[in-house]
Amino acid sequence: MLRARWKPYTLDFTFEARTSRSVMHHKDTFFVEVWDDVAPAVRGLGECALFRGLSREDSADYEAHLDEACREPMAALESSYSSIRFGFEGAMASLARAKGCAPEPTAWERGEKGIPINGLVWMGDRALMLERIKEKIAAGFRCIKLKIGGIDFGEELELLRFIRNSFAADELELRLDANGAFTADNVMQRLEALSAYSVHSLEQPVRAGQYDLMARVCRESPISIALDEELIGTTSADFKAQLLEHIRPAYVILKPSLCGGFSGADEWIAAAQARGIGWWATSALESNIGLEEIAHWVSRKDTHMPQGLGTGQLYSNNVGSGIRRIGSEVWAVPDAPWPNVF
Repeated sequence: MLRARWKPYTLDFTFEARTSRSVMHHKDTFFVEVWDDVAPAVRGLGECALFRGLSREDSADYEAHLDEACREPMAALESSYSSIRFGFEGAMASLARAKGCAPEPTAWERGEKGIPINGLVWMGDRALMLERIKEKIAAGFRCIKLKIGGIDFGEELELLRFIRNSFAADELELRLDANGAFTADNVMQRLEALSAYSVHSLEQPVRAGQYDLMARVCRESPISIALDEELIGTTSADFKAQLLEHIRPAYVILKPSLCGGFSGADEWIAAAQARGIGWWATSALESNIGLEEIAHWVSRKDTHMPQGLGTGQLYSNNVGSGIRRIGSEVWAVPDAPWPNVF
């Protein structure tokens, strides 16, 4: 019989994590462990990565849903709670690898190749963001993602000007993420101003749920638009297809813990590819446990785009890791010790 248990954990940021929505110093998450009575010493580990303040699952009875999921682990794989589905899908995949019954390891899982990633530059004042940009470039990143919309827009343009004065578009790819900070009144003007700096794409320029506005922005924008928060909370495969058909973005950004787990993300990929829409995956402030499972999943996809995967360095008290960053890539550590979280 399959068994499961969960445990809460609070991650502490090493810096003030600022977006256009909020400032974060800590992040709550929940680890889940699964095992079979037949071989109780062999266990799988996952992370139910609830995102408080962003996920619709942030409710007072969340822990009751975790209790229910642990009573019926197989049913949890179809949970309506994205973070719980993500956690149990990851735990089951981890258990399969521990049992030696997982699919043939990928080159990444064997430690033979890395997954290219973008360097994320968090919001801050102009001087701090400039320092962070220089650090990413010095670390070898040639694809940088900047969160914008949190400081004066003119200062953000100055930062982009600095980057482009130093690196041409064929030397450094620029991805921007507005986290819905623009409005119907200013979005087109701001996109026009940003387009002067050879921007690869801009995520979620306006607040999610404004489908007609977003569709118009995607049609008229001089910059390729990517959907991010727009995907959160959508579980119906039919609605996913309808949404992409209506909005027609250039890209979708997949956060498995927020968009239906790995199975839900697979549905988004299928709907996107059927319409010629590109995609890449990104983490959503998970601990190393969730990050590793996303990397395992990505390693099985036919994609060469830089992914938005973190590297576990956001937190001062992160758990043990089976991944590491080398330059601008994430690599597996096949023989890494099992994280002791229970």
